[in-house]
Amino acid sequence: MKNALPRALLERASGLPLPQLAGQMLGIGFDGPEISPVIRGYIKEFAPGGIVLFAQNLKKPDQVRSLTGGLQKLAREQGLLPFALCVDQEGGVVARLKPPFIQFEGNPAITDENLAVEFGHTCGRELKEAGFNVNFAPVVDVLPPEGESIMKSRAFPGPPQAVSKLGAAVVRSLQETGIMAVAKHFPGIGSTVLDSHKELPVCPAGLEQLKSWDLVPFYGAMSADAGGVMLSHILYPAIDPVWPASLSVAIVKDLLRGDMGYDGVVFTDDLDMGAIEGRISIETCMERLLEADADMALICHQGPDIALAHHTLVKLVEKSPTLRQSAVISAARIMAAKSRFCSI
Repeated sequence: MKNALPRALLERASGLPLPQLAGQMLGIGFDGPEISPVIRGYIKEFAPGGIVLFAQNLKKPDQVRSLTGGLQKLAREQGLLPFALCVDQEGGVVARLKPPFIQFEGNPAITDENLAVEFGHTCGRELKEAGFNVNFAPVVDVLPPEGESIMKSRAFPGPPQAVSKLGAAVVRSLQETGIMAVAKHFPGIGSTVLDSHKELPVCPAGLEQLKSWDLVPFYGAMSADAGGVMLSHILYPAIDPVWPASLSVAIVKDLLRGDMGYDGVVFTDDLDMGAIEGRISIETCMERLLEADADMALICHQGPDIALAHHTLVKLVEKSPTLRQSAVISAARIMAAKSRFCSI
């Protein structure tokens, strides 16, 4: 899926005011079901590229449509690009939209491509109607043939080739409804048992093992033209003994971008999770984001890290022509996705 970004898009990204250029690389969250003074302030000051909504933000269909519509109206009023309005609506144990929205059984119940397509189309149409344009799904992590997995309740059944077919079918069908699909969690966390929301898991798999097992469904998602990939907060010491995948040059720039040729939007997982928070400063995360060739850092909880992340990105891009070029390319990728799914 290696596609050169159009020169006009790169020029447009390069011409963004610095606060907007930095802001495109942030996907942020906020508290409550209404457009609060806090999120208004974030939008005005930091010009975020994305907003991530959780169950606490989402109550009833009319309220959700009013919220998403109001957020996009604020973007227009501030002269910003439309927001990537993101949600985790996998079905099963991870579903931010509660009843009366449709409830899906989740990946373990999707046993053939027809069911995958039905889920993608039904979920996608409902998300589109609610005002979203990005779904952080499908999970394409592969469960180990034996033993436990943190992803047991969220993964498709079967070996890598089966997961690849089901994941690709969800990607295609979601995107046919106008919802950008985001395959996760690269390069694969099916063999881990610790929860990265609380701690930093370590995966001993080497590159050859990943290629023969975990990466297979990501190739499938890429063949289906997945608009996004989400990185895991997992340490793979055989590939990078220092940095988790979400901040790793070896895993993002060299493996995902270089070896696999992926040029869509690459998201970190939430940097507020325990695998990162308290272990790696937000300033370091922003520098690694730029160096690793990832595109959008997710900071999903209201708080001072959002301001610090934006301030750090601005400072880094101001000081380093190399990092500025990285930011421009990331912004152009995000804008290319928005042209597909947000009608910019």
